[in-house]
This record gives sequence, structure tokens and C-alpha cells, in this order.
Amino acid sequence: MSTTSAFGASEPLPMRDDSVPSWQLLLTLTVAGALAGLAVVLLYDWTRPRVEAHKAGVLREAIAEVLHSPRRADTLWLTGGKLSGNPPSGENAKTAERVYLGFDAAGAPTGYAIQVVEPGFADPITLLIGYDATRRELLGMKVLESKETPGIADKVVQPVFTAQFRGRAAPLTGIKRDESAKMTTDRTAVVMITGATISSRAVLRGINKAIAHWQPYLDAYRPAETAPRDTLGSGGKR
Repeated sequence: MSTTSAFGASEPLPMRDDSVPSWQLLLTLTVAGALAGLAVVLLYDWTRPRVEAHKAGVLREAIAEVLHSPRRADTLWLTGGKLSGNPPSGENAKTAERVYLGFDAAGAPTGYAIQVVEPGFADPITLLIGYDATRRELLGMKVLESKETPGIADKVVQPVFTAQFRGRAAPLTGIKRDESAKMTTDRTAVVMITGATISSRAVLRGINKAIAHWQPYLDAYRPAETAPRDTLGSGGKR
């Protein structure tokens, strides 16, 4: 844009500088980022107790299911190479491996609930098994979390698959559906899901690995050595 001077010459008008200093942009971004981070932290702290309470409730229900409604369930921590009813001190209590021991109305042990995490086809599959360590026999199985392919691989959460684990002997072996007659003679056999053999094998592999890991500790543990703590509350409820 230009104007005409008294001598008839065209002169450009001075341009307005609307640019924002770089330090001001940087300051704005820094403040915005800090406020967003603070909001995320505050939201996390606000929701964390609710999320943890929900997870604890899901776990209690799963323990009651795989151990067939025990009168109570105690938490046992793996510390110093052996199981103990006393949790480790400090932050170790959050990360220490643990199992849950169920008791009937007479105070007799009914079995252990063991959490299993194993990579599946899409994501890790998390499940809980009930296990009789003396008989090497599964009491039940429940999938806690699975993100396998909907419609096919996610059938690992359905009763048609999970119900067959009760009474099976470890270590488990997978068989095809047309071989299901083997289940009457082979107590280790579990029928895999057609079209989802990767997920099925992941479940069996995870269970076998967990049992192999825990069996020596379960064999060495004597419930009478530690007074019951009832850490999950009567009937498996806090």
C-alpha cells in the first residue's frame, strides 16, 4: 500500500508489526503445558482410589468364583524365597508376588487362587486360577482381562471355554475339538477354541508356567505355621 507525496511521488506506508515475541509464545506454551499436566495429575489422583477399589472388588469376586465361595481368603506374599502371611515392608508390598489361600467354614484350606498374565494374540491375557496344590488339580479359571480379537479370540472369556478347566490336572495340554473324547481319559486335556488357537495356547501356557513357578513354594508352605490374617475379609470380601 502506498500514498502520493506533494511532489507526486509514490511512497510506501510503514508496515504495522503484529508479530508476537518468541519469548511470549514460549511462555504461553510452558504455562499451558504445566496447567494441562497438573490437570492430568489431579484427575489421576482423584480417580485412582476408585479404580483400585474397583479392581479389588473384581479380584475378590474372582477369588470367590475359582475357589467356590470360601469362608475367607488370606493373602500370602512371596518373601525371602518362601510364602508368608506377613507382607513385606515398604514399597515391596506393592510389587511382591502373592497368592490367595481359601479356607472353608471349619478353617481347612480349600485351595490357592493364582493370578496369571501371559501374552496373547493382541495383548496380555490376565486370568485367575483356583488350584489344589496337593492334587495338582485346577479348581476353576476366570479371565480377568483380555483384549483379544472380538468374535473369535475373545471366546477365551466365555464359559464354554473356561468351565472345562475345573478338575483338569497340571500341566495342561491342548487338543482340537474333534479330539474332545480324550478329555474322559486324559485329565490334562483342554479343548482349544477353533480359530483362536493362539489365544487358547496362551491361556494354557500361562497356567502351566504359573503352576511350575508356584508349585515348590506351595509344597513347602504349611498353613498352620502362620495365623490366618483374613486379608480379604470373611467370605473373600474386604
